[in-house]
Order: sequence, then C-alpha cells, then structure tokens
Amino acid sequence: MAEAAVALGTIDLDTTDLDTVAPELYINRELSWIAFNQRVLAQALSEHTPLLEQAKFSAIFSNNLDEFFMVRVASLKSQVEAGVQTLSDDGLTPMQQLARVREALAPLLSQQQAHYRHYLKHQLAEAGVHLIDYARLNKQQKQWINTYFQEAIFPVLTPLAVDPAHPFPFISNLSLNIAALIRDPESGQQQFARVKVPQKNLPRFVQLPVELSDHAPSPVYTAVPLEQVVAFNLQLLFPGMTVEGHYFFRVTRDADLELRDLEADDLMEALQQGLRKRRMGGEVVRLEVADEMPDAVVDLLLEGTGVEPADLYRINGPLGLDDLMSLTAVPLPQLKDKPHRGRTPAVLARAQKSLLEDGSIKAEEFESIFSVLRRGDVLLQHPFDLFSTSVEEFINQAADDPSVLAIKMTLYRVSKDSPIIAALIRAAENGKQVMALVELKARFDEDNNIQWARQLERSGVHVVYGVIGLKTHTKITLVVRKEKERLRSYCHIATGNYNSRTSSLYTDLGLLSARPELGQDLAELFNYLTGFSKQQQFRRLLVAPVTLRRRMQELIERETAHARAGKPAAIKAKMNALVDPAIIARLYAASQAGVRIDLVVRGMCSLRPGIEGISDNIHVSSVIGRFLEHSRLFWFANGGDDEVYIGSADWMGRNLDRRVEAVVPVEDPALHQRLLRLVDTYLADNCTAWDMQPDGSFVRRIPEEESVAAQATLMQNWHRGL
Repeated sequence: MAEAAVALGTIDLDTTDLDTVAPELYINRELSWIAFNQRVLAQALSEHTPLLEQAKFSAIFSNNLDEFFMVRVASLKSQVEAGVQTLSDDGLTPMQQLARVREALAPLLSQQQAHYRHYLKHQLAEAGVHLIDYARLNKQQKQWINTYFQEAIFPVLTPLAVDPAHPFPFISNLSLNIAALIRDPESGQQQFARVKVPQKNLPRFVQLPVELSDHAPSPVYTAVPLEQVVAFNLQLLFPGMTVEGHYFFRVTRDADLELRDLEADDLMEALQQGLRKRRMGGEVVRLEVADEMPDAVVDLLLEGTGVEPADLYRINGPLGLDDLMSLTAVPLPQLKDKPHRGRTPAVLARAQKSLLEDGSIKAEEFESIFSVLRRGDVLLQHPFDLFSTSVEEFINQAADDPSVLAIKMTLYRVSKDSPIIAALIRAAENGKQVMALVELKARFDEDNNIQWARQLERSGVHVVYGVIGLKTHTKITLVVRKEKERLRSYCHIATGNYNSRTSSLYTDLGLLSARPELGQDLAELFNYLTGFSKQQQFRRLLVAPVTLRRRMQELIERETAHARAGKPAAIKAKMNALVDPAIIARLYAASQAGVRIDLVVRGMCSLRPGIEGISDNIHVSSVIGRFLEHSRLFWFANGGDDEVYIGSADWMGRNLDRRVEAVVPVEDPALHQRLLRLVDTYLADNCTAWDMQPDGSFVRRIPEEESVAAQATLMQNWHRGL
C-alpha cells in the first residue's frame, strides 16, 4: 500500500528538539499498520505459499482487521464523536485518519475476495478440498444437508421480525446474520426479519460425507458454508410465507476496554463488567454486507445499527473469512508447510527429568537445569528451541525441587491448558512461596486471565494484578534456591509470553541465567510490581517506565557521538513496531551524523527511511513468514565495544512509558555473537523480506542469485544441530 508521494529532500531537521518529529517525517501509525496487514495478505496471495497456508494467511488478515476495527478504528470514531481535533504526529485529524483508513482498505478487501473466489476455491477443489455453494450440491448432498439442518441447526435458530411491534434487534459483535425479505401472500405485505447464523456453536463449513460426491476422483473433504445452509432453508422458519430474498451481513463493534488507575480489587470487577459489555458490544464501527444487497435493505440496516454510510463495506464474497483457519485441520499435509518441531537446546540435553524417569539416561548422566545455569547463561530461540524442554522444564524443575524456596513470574498471555500454571499450582502445594503477577488488562485475553488468577489463588499462589496505571508486559521469572546455606537466584527474561501454543508459532528470544546481578535486579523489579517500591536504578536490566526510555535514547545518542568522532558507529535492531517520535528523531539525527542503521520491523513503522540528508543511512525491512516475528533485539556498535540487548519492549510510547517492560544485555561473548548472526540472517533475507520506501510503502525483495529466507535458514540450522 503506497501513500501519496511527499517531497522531503529539502527539509532541514532541527536536531535541537529530539523529542518531536516534523509531521512530514512521520508516517501515520494506522496506515502503517494497514501496510503491515497488506504484507500478511500478500502471503495468502502468493503462489509460492501452499494452498491451506494461503487460507490460513487470509484468515489472519481478516482476524487482524477485526481487531483493528474493534480497537483502533473504534478509538478514532470515539474521538470524532467527542469533537477531538488534536492532530496526530503526522498532522491528521481523527476524521481525516478515518477517511485515509477507508481509502487504504478498499483495494485490499477486493484482492482478498477475488483471490478466494477465483483462485483459492478452484485450486483447493483440484487438490480434493471442495467448498461447494449450496446451489451446486447434487441431489444426495442436498438431502443430507437438509436433514442436517432440521436436526442440528433448526432448533437453535431464532428468527426475529422487524415491524412496529418488534424493534430492530441487537446485533452482536462479529456475528454473521441473514437479512430475510418475507412476503405475506394474503396481505401482499413485504416484511423484514433477521436470522443469526449460529457460527459460534456450529462449524462455519458444514462437512458432508465424501461418498455423496459425484466427483471423480473422490474428494478428501467436502463442505458447504453454514450461512448458505440456513439461507436456503429459510422457508422452514417462515411457514405460510414467501421468502423473496436473503442477504448476509455482519457488524463490528467497539470492543476496547478503557480502564485507568483502578485498584486491584476494583480492577477485577471492572474488567468483568467490561467483558460483559464487550461480549454485547459497544457502538457499531463497521457494517459489512453482501455486495448484492438492495439499497433499501442496506438503508434499513444502517438505520437499525446506527451506522454512518461511510462505515458501510460492501463485500463481493463470503463475510468473515477468518473462519478459513478451520481448513488447516484438513488432513492434506502436501497442502501445508512441512511440519517443524524444534529441538532441545544441546546444553540442556541431559537436564530433562523425563529422560531420567523413562530410563533414557542414567542417574549419573542427569544434571539439573540449575547445574547447567551455574556454568553459564543459556540463550533460547523459539520455536527452534523447544519451549517445553527449556522454559517449561525450568519451571517444572523449580516446582519439584526441595531446595527451591520461591518462584515469581509475570503472566501476560497464557495458553488455555497451561503446563506453566500447573507447575505453579504444584509448587504452591509443595510449600514454596509462589507469586504470579497476572496482567488482567492483556487485550482480548482478559477473561482467560481472570479465570487463571482465580484458580491460582485457590491453590495458594499469591496473585497480584499489576501496577496502578501501568500494564505489565514484561516476561520474567525468578527462582530462589537454597544452596549450601546461601540463596542463589535463577532467572528467565524473554521477549515472548509464557504460552505453550504461541511458542511454536512465534519467533522469540529468552535468556536463562544464574548471574547474581540479574537475580538482584529481578528481585527488586518484583518488589516494584508487588509493593510500594520506587526503585529508580537497576544493575543490568533496562526497565520501563523507570530507565528504559532514557537508556535507549542514550544508546542512540552515543552512536551519534561515536560517528562524529570517527569511531565505529552502527545500530541493528529487530522489533515489532517503531512509532515513538523521540526515538525516531534520534535515529534521524544519528543517520545525519553517519550512523548506519538497519532495522527489521515486523509491523508499524512511522520512520521514513532513505530520505537524502535525513535518513539516507537508515534501512528498514519487514520479514513475513510462516512464524510470527515477535522477538526484540537491539545491537549497538559502541565504537568497537559492541553491546546487544533483548527484551519485551518495542520502540513505542506505550512500551517505553505506560507499560512495565524489561530489556536485558546479553554479555556472554558466544551468545552475543549468536545474536549478531541472528539479526544479520534477517537482514540478508531476500525471499520473505520487504524493503520500506520513504513514502511508507513496501517492496518485496526478489532474490537475484542465491535465495535466503531467514526463518527457513534458522530451521535448517536447528535441524542440523547448529
């Protein structure tokens, strides 16, 4: 997605104010996010992506967009309704931003639907996956599906009439609905009814027995969309009436929870109330309708939902393509990426209790994970390093070890069936002091986290809900162990959540360490999180909102000073988002001083690279592959004495100022070099990388000679045990 070109070459950057950026030098974050989601869609549209992976990426694109409307668009609309005229960092009003968002999304939605209708369905059919429209079912299939409708669907449907005696019904968030036009044959009067498609209770694609197909060869999977099954059986819902038409529609509501400065006890209650409101939904921020819906029906829906015409989206194809994700369960491995299973880090190979218990290794060959860490730090790279045999093994051994006195953890997003939670409960039952900070404000995971918090509390775990006014986003664990009449601390500091599921889907980094200074820092950080500590300094950790912003800005300024002094000066960084104006201003100043800056930014980037005289030393790329890039890494040349950091924070205002984050220096020389090689691998990618242009658009790299795909390279290295 390319923004309008802007002339920037003559701008004189004022380096005396490094906390602001001229609007011309700042890319709107909402438009930058849309550009990111366009790169996700490109994975779905690429012929090099296996077919079922194309369906997956199309589903991710839709799911991302739903959340974008529920939060970001909803926020802009709230600002418009409140009369807010404050300009964004790029000089746009909320109303202007909404207009630009709508303009940018239109071609992407058209591309997604055209791909589904004209390519994906046909290619899947040739491969044995038949997604059939109801009208194309043969006689046997129709008989089967109609019986299924009467037995499994009909009983749960509730048609709602709209007339003077029946007001327009409430339309729940992200629900799929049918607008039915019904005529009374006696009076001749046409009426409107709404039927909700039960997609939350039933599969979106109703699978038919493959033996009913008259296709040769017999398909592997045959299904018909649930909404069509309901639509073509509407006559059974309105006996004695004539069904003259049916049209699909869907609404998206404001689902953001604004909760500030609440006490912990109040927070739980407020969140529960907020979640109930979210399930019902706030104001409608988007109305999606089938492209063929008559204007009269559209007008009725606009009035009934309170939607402005500008928030209407006509869709030429199925609504809610996020349900395509279910197709990944179809048993056709040749249509998917080859399975990847990480390995146990070599240094932890003999530290697996399961191998000792099943007799795979002898007792004298086993060494605890604590013994390994006393010899030196361990760097983890997920999903290439298994989460289960590293992080989970660390927590499990801590839970069962009689010498462990205490375990402290932060929990942001946790899997539904979490081994981590089970280990913490077991540790508490074993008499250890266990503290879990459960961040109740983790967006769209609030309900899950409330349930975990209650379960932990019932098991004797001391649960806290974070710091007033801040969201706790850091990923840290502290284990305190008694060894020879003294206490020793063991740490885990990471970029990713303690989530077994996402650990196999996201790329993340983690550091396991027994370094005393890190243990002391974590102990004081946990005191900051649980008590009344006002800790202002840490030994090694960079902690937001205390020291992280100041130190990151100092590190960039140090590179600037080195460049001016003729010393080696360079910055390499990998993150999810770069939108903070003060950081961007300092990167511009560093570039002007001659610092070479290479950035790998997965999502939003508000910096404009490659502007002569301003950012011509800055290069920004984005890597989109089978795994979600989630790791954060920051490397600084420092005049030849380079430093590297990993942690949970992006270069965003919310991470630097409004969240609790932890970033740790990796000081072991061997691990240091591994991280440098890692970021260089991403910078060398010429298959899945996109180069950012000064106007905010991205151009996909095309390999000229040898192909290099960062994630594929890392998988190969790990398979070879490198």
